[in-house]
Amino acid sequence: MPDGDEPEVTVCLGSSCFARGNAQNLSLLETYLQNQNLTGRVHVRGCLCQDECKQGPNLTVSGIHHHDVSPTKLREILQHLGCGGQ
Repeated sequence: MPDGDEPEVTVCLGSSCFARGNAQNLSLLETYLQNQNLTGRVHVRGCLCQDECKQGPNLTVSGIHHHDVSPTKLREILQHLGCGGQ
């Protein structure tokens, strides 16, 4: 469970988002957190659908919705998590 201070990333794992790239994005997210020593400092969870399939792949970071998330866009998002990672 998040402690309230750590960023939360919710990855849509519904079939549309998963097929459109969130399978790769989830792997990239996990690798990034591990490489930046952020595992345990960022709460990651999955959801089955965010009801915005046409705009996918979708994910939410600390309440902010992101659509059409490519690996490049995900890297940009992760650099702004605000938990001291570089």
